[in-house]
Amino acid sequence: MHIVVGTPGRVIDHINRKTLNLKDIEYLILDEADEMLNMGFIEDMEEIMKHTNPQKRTLLFSATMPSRIKALASKYMADYEFITVEKQQLTTNLTEQIYYEVKAADKFEALCRIIDIEEDFYGLVFCRTKNDVDSVVSHLIERGYDADAIHGDISQRQRENTLDKFKKKRINVLVATDVAARGIDVSNLTHVINYSLPHDPESYVNRIGRTGRAGKQGTAITFITPSEYRKLMFIQRIAKTDIKKSKVPNVKDIIKAKKNKITGDITVINSEEIDDTYYNWAKELLNNNNPTQILAKLLNYSFDDKLNPSLYNEIKDLSGKNRKIEMEGRTRLFVALGKKDKISPSKLVKFIIKNTGVRNSAIDQVEVYDNFSFITVPFKEAEIILGVFQKNSGNRKSLVVKARKKQTSENKYGE
Repeated sequence: MHIVVGTPGRVIDHINRKTLNLKDIEYLILDEADEMLNMGFIEDMEEIMKHTNPQKRTLLFSATMPSRIKALASKYMADYEFITVEKQQLTTNLTEQIYYEVKAADKFEALCRIIDIEEDFYGLVFCRTKNDVDSVVSHLIERGYDADAIHGDISQRQRENTLDKFKKKRINVLVATDVAARGIDVSNLTHVINYSLPHDPESYVNRIGRTGRAGKQGTAITFITPSEYRKLMFIQRIAKTDIKKSKVPNVKDIIKAKKNKITGDITVINSEEIDDTYYNWAKELLNNNNPTQILAKLLNYSFDDKLNPSLYNEIKDLSGKNRKIEMEGRTRLFVALGKKDKISPSKLVKFIIKNTGVRNSAIDQVEVYDNFSFITVPFKEAEIILGVFQKNSGNRKSLVVKARKKQTSENKYGE
């Protein structure tokens, strides 16, 4: 039996180059169908199915069953059988669920503080796009964390190597997209962090279900911007769970936690035997220097890179008046491009950045539908984006316009 595994785009590429013939296949398996829909690959799957023979066996797996997936089954899976698995308890009582309300630009700083304040952080961090995953991992590594990434552009071999390192705790932070993280079975996670808010309650439950296992406590943390508050409350209501608001750890508490860990490590080291050479060296240093002063300078020399408060950036408090200002300071834009144009959230962000030069971190709340999309950006960036696309449109309707206040996924046009 010959088995071909690949992303829809790569399979279509091989079909077009006539290096892959699907006319005689016996089985066609589509996994994570709902995520394929969310990422805009459903048209690609329809194209692939057109090149297969009608006698094949088709198996379609999906955590949820939206209408578009059902339509796909009806069109290409004659006389199909619908099999469901009985739903278990949505969330575990062993998982503490909290959320932090921060500006999009402050998410990375908040992530670093959470990692640092924990004595033995071992967590899975979820991002919405492959670009976000790569960006977060590269910044974590720059700041000295043991982190790695998995997403759709990473080869199977590299994925296996990364998971092996994570399971053996050679890295303690794994950053992933939802699709890439499906099927990961890692025990003893202390944290699952939603760096990006999940699409729906089912995705939220799937993510946080990876902690609080086997009778052990775990923590699920979700970052939201002020404009995402209602969506989080919707997730909380549907998942029938309690997600408590908390404040991002302050720098003073993080430094205190680090000092406690270092003190504990020194206590352990003090119980171990070492070579006499170091005792003789220590006596020489103590005879020629003030004991307290020399110890303080040695601690500073060894740990200044970990205990220096200037390593942390300020995180703006969004409670009360500040939260209202932050919410009012953003604009929702309508983009006349959607899944029919082969647009996914990551492609849309790249498209906006390429044409306008705005920062990646400024673009939030990316929603891609069949015929159009929405993005949310600060007022300043909104003016830049609207100006660029208005200029490029000439006498035609601009590709990007300001969205109407009550516009939903059912609307077809912006203002």
